Amino acid sequence: MFLFLRKRLRKVPLLFVVLLFPLSGISGCSSSSDNAMISDQTPLTPEEARSVAEEAYIFAYPMLENYKTMQIQAIKPRAFNRFQHATTLAGPDDANIVRENNDTLYSGIWLDLRTEPMVITTPTIEDRYFSFQLVDLYTHNFAYVGTRETGTAGRTFMVASPWWKGPKPTGVDNLFRSEGNFVFCLGRTAVNSDIEGDLEKVLEIQQHYVAQPLSQFLGRAAPDPAPMDVFPTYDQALAESPDFIKYFNFLLGQLKIHPTEIELVERFGRIGVGPGFYFDVTDFRPSIQDAIQQGIDSAREQIRGSFLQLGEMKNSWVLTKRIFGSREQMQGQYLVRAGAAKLGLYGANLEEAYYPSVQYDDSGNGLDASVNRYVLSFSPGTLPPVKEAGFWSITIYSMPDQRMVHNPIDRYSIGDRTPGIHYGSGGSLEIYIQSQDPGGDRSANWLPAPSGPLSMTLRMYLPEEEALDPLYAPPGIRKDN
Repeated sequence: MFLFLRKRLRKVPLLFVVLLFPLSGISGCSSSSDNAMISDQTPLTPEEARSVAEEAYIFAYPMLENYKTMQIQAIKPRAFNRFQHATTLAGPDDANIVRENNDTLYSGIWLDLRTEPMVITTPTIEDRYFSFQLVDLYTHNFAYVGTRETGTAGRTFMVASPWWKGPKPTGVDNLFRSEGNFVFCLGRTAVNSDIEGDLEKVLEIQQHYVAQPLSQFLGRAAPDPAPMDVFPTYDQALAESPDFIKYFNFLLGQLKIHPTEIELVERFGRIGVGPGFYFDVTDFRPSIQDAIQQGIDSAREQIRGSFLQLGEMKNSWVLTKRIFGSREQMQGQYLVRAGAAKLGLYGANLEEAYYPSVQYDDSGNGLDASVNRYVLSFSPGTLPPVKEAGFWSITIYSMPDQRMVHNPIDRYSIGDRTPGIHYGSGGSLEIYIQSQDPGGDRSANWLPAPSGPLSMTLRMYLPEEEALDPLYAPPGIRKDN
């Protein structure tokens, strides 16, 4: 299973569960104090340093988390520009994975665009949902290819850095320009685990996901490769200290700063932030060093406390708002972006997938299948509204470890693709959530529960517009004793 699917097991409120050596070799043109523009401006005060550091850290946090992941998955193993595919669906034996879906196989590729663009080809996929999500250094989802955005026909798309010059080549359907040199491309291909042989079909599809440099696509000689000795080694302790600015400056040097944020980054320059700038915290007097650390500590506390901004609760379900998206959708929402990155990177746009979660019954009591049986009743017209090309599923997890649990029928999710699921009159549906088989006709609609505290996530792939404004809330879960 991919590293990008692995998450540290940590205790966070289910309210927003959704869905890692010192630096050297970073060169620049001036000292930190020069970069901070102290020489020709009013002196930097501790109060200003604290305020700027707080703002800069919140802005940089998603970028730091993204860089940490890129270092593990692509930089250290030198695995840029080649696909890695998950070949099995997540299940109860995946001990290092929390709250994973049981619906799709992932295909991931980190793109290094410093020397030339990369070209990715996908086959025609008509019988299932799929998507490719392009994530930039800021963690904006700047483009999509797949069922929703480009349709089911085979597609060839090219991803280029902001500095690449040239027209869209013949044979390329889409040209996407990133704001930086590095892009994470995350593919999701739907698998129906209840249908024998469906996994093998997706494994075959994955073999037709092809990535190649533009020179290879055009049959030309490849340019000289970009150097691999320029990446600062990530250290978590440094990333929580004023030295986070070293990482930040490196990343700013790998992207084109958006016009709307030039003034903001110039303000960050007061504490030594700038694209490719050299940074040494000891260039600042001790009171400024302390103030920068205080700003970082305050920013981290704000990020930890930002969960209430990320969603709302209805019918005891937590409805996650738009916390991932394009630059246009997320412009200026720096604390929301940071809070989302803390919960987990690479979430999909709401238009692509919407994930309400629940940990309580309709009376506000924690769900616990060791003492209760439960039922989720959808009356006619209240089923999760998804487009014809999409689907929905509900996955169950034990708490507090947030993992799938072995059950006698190997069913970890249930939804509109589940074979044999029984609907009532008018299209109503009842799902039985309990640790023991309910028997009779109810067995077809049984979602086996762990014998203890539990939670569930509803995943709606390609939700209808009506599900997003206002956010769709499933019915409350009631006891069935």
